[in-house]
Amino acid sequence: MRNIKLTIEYKGSNYCGWQKQKNGLSIQQAIVTAIAQATGESVALNGSGRTDSGVHAIAQVANFHTASPIPPERFSFAINAYLPEDISIVSSEEVPEAFHARFNAKGKVYRYYIWNAFRRNAIIPEFAYFAPNPLDLSAMQKAAQIFVGKHDFAAFMAVGSKVKSTTREIYKAEVSEVECPFGAEDGSLICIELTGSGFLYNMVRIIAGTLMEVGLGKRSERQIADALEKGERGLAGQTLPPEGLFLYKVLYEVF
Repeated sequence: MRNIKLTIEYKGSNYCGWQKQKNGLSIQQAIVTAIAQATGESVALNGSGRTDSGVHAIAQVANFHTASPIPPERFSFAINAYLPEDISIVSSEEVPEAFHARFNAKGKVYRYYIWNAFRRNAIIPEFAYFAPNPLDLSAMQKAAQIFVGKHDFAAFMAVGSKVKSTTREIYKAEVSEVECPFGAEDGSLICIELTGSGFLYNMVRIIAGTLMEVGLGKRSERQIADALEKGERGLAGQTLPPEGLFLYKVLYEVF
């Protein structure tokens, strides 16, 4: 048996998320089905972590064990032949037997995009949250640094989530204006990038919503600090929708 690592990109709009579920088609299930068609095998596909319904990925990582004679680097082509257009295996490679996409991950990089313009764009809404009122980029950049370090992020987790610990470490938090790939010139595409050891349920979307409120002048740095200190969900900002969120990278080396 060989252990194959996949790097995967997908548009999450049409899926119930990464994890296999009874109530809809998941990314994981679509890939497992494609692997079965390519190899004739029913495999267990281990993902680096879950992404929610509507969330996209640039470099999700997964692994599976196989007895197929397909060369490791050719699995990407073989599997892609059976996948829908909104899921693509970027690369495939053989890794040590003990490698596990989830348990060996040291951290993740997420990006949340906000389209800041006076008018709605016809294409961008699938990939960015539309914010029509002007955002203070400088204020958002400054406030983002409050999240850097090891903190109890209980206030930045969806209510009802069950985890053993709400402590996580953010290595980097950056807010920047990036070039819009769709050529729109009447607005700004803002990227909130968070690199951390791990993330709680909805944590990135809540941090993004909190920073957006800072950009609108509706929330202060002191209020963010209070939310971190007191751990109450009501003290943090809104949860932004999933369409602006991308799993950008999974880290397998110490940051």
